[in-house]
Amino acid sequence: MKYILSDTIALRSWRLVPYACYVRHQRNACGLKEEEFNLLKRCDGQQEIEDNPVLTGLLERGLCRPAKQGDTLTKWQRWKNCDNRYFPAINWMVTGKCNFNCLHCFNATGNDRIQNEFSLEEAKKLICEAENCGINAFTITGGEPMLHPHFMQIVECIYEHDMYIEELNTNGFFITQKILDEMKAIGCRPLMKISFDGAGHHDWMRNHKGAEKDALRAIRLCKENGFPVKAQTNVHRRNVDSMLPTAKLLADMGVDEMRIIRTTEVPRWLENAGDSCLTLTEYYDRMLQFCTEYIQSGCEMEIDIWQFVNIWPRIKAYRPHPLDLDAGKYRDSIPVCRGNRGMVAVGANGNLYPCHQLSGTLDSMGSFLGNVKEDGLHPHLQDGDYLYEVCTTLGDLKKHNGECGACNWFRYCAGGCRALAVVLQRDKFGSDPSKCLFFRNGYLDKLARSMDGYHNTAIIWTKGITTKAKK
Repeated sequence: MKYILSDTIALRSWRLVPYACYVRHQRNACGLKEEEFNLLKRCDGQQEIEDNPVLTGLLERGLCRPAKQGDTLTKWQRWKNCDNRYFPAINWMVTGKCNFNCLHCFNATGNDRIQNEFSLEEAKKLICEAENCGINAFTITGGEPMLHPHFMQIVECIYEHDMYIEELNTNGFFITQKILDEMKAIGCRPLMKISFDGAGHHDWMRNHKGAEKDALRAIRLCKENGFPVKAQTNVHRRNVDSMLPTAKLLADMGVDEMRIIRTTEVPRWLENAGDSCLTLTEYYDRMLQFCTEYIQSGCEMEIDIWQFVNIWPRIKAYRPHPLDLDAGKYRDSIPVCRGNRGMVAVGANGNLYPCHQLSGTLDSMGSFLGNVKEDGLHPHLQDGDYLYEVCTTLGDLKKHNGECGACNWFRYCAGGCRALAVVLQRDKFGSDPSKCLFFRNGYLDKLARSMDGYHNTAIIWTKGITTKAKK
């Protein structure tokens, strides 16, 4: 009998990851056993395959199906062997230009406006390279990405190359019914991550009169059109009292998730903040108060408090961010940043960064890891400074930072956030002060008390016994 890959399955190989497949519109590839992979390579609708236990398992998992007369594989489904390291996603700043001039922009080295962007020709070249490198998903960001003069052509090109946009970071100003209709027509329904920095405070932060009104309009329009929405909210001393009213407002609008982010000491914010920046202690204390009040509000919108906690009201559960790894999961070989190891960050000038949140800081420090406009993408995913940087492991961190290596919480926090270590310590192997504060000052127990009645999903070891973390 003849078999063929299921319509949503594509076979891929990379250096060190020889046997894998993508499921359409899921970012990460799924690993396969060698015998499974080799059998799936034969599932092309042309070859006869005898029944066997491996085939039965693949059929049960929906990876292949009996072929019908005339069935053929699409170009996307066919096996692609990528001569580079595995990266499933790219976080791409298509333009640095913005219709706002936000006080906190982490892409900037100061208050001057960023003018870099990809030309349409450069954009199409990068998209083609991304496909050849086995990249699957895009996060599109800026600046304001929808300000790009060829925004929809870039979007369409991504889908023409059988990749997809997972997330779109936008201030919402340019979201219209027309552009949402155009996106839906090509199957583009990304998570819309719309900036909204607190009811009554958004205009100040965005340095633009009317920004709040436009953001709320964009959120409503996206929800009316069936797009998932995540509100991105910067918190500081001027707006911290508005967090609960803002959360209630967004929940009432049907927003799927609110992410609260402590506005961090990047170059532009340091120029503009005055005394507005919350200390880490202030941030944690005020977020504890917010957690208590939010879970009592009856709202069901998910909450992600940066570097602190995820809250899932529908299942009455939470997970502290500093408990990054569950008990027994630590390995020296784990990358110091799991997220950025799988997502290439490309700036509007073509520069590569380990993390976009570091772009302005690294530029001000003169740090340079490579440029895709000058060299292309592929060489940087084979070897060189960028690959070395993002493949840095927890074992490397321990070797360079004895304080972290000796800490009992290191196997859980996994060294914390490298971006914070660079911004606050100017050292990529430095300690993340936010995680040290969390564990040394008892915030794990304080958070458990604030989340009374909710279940902590993290697993830790207590006196040699594996248990769920305290409620």
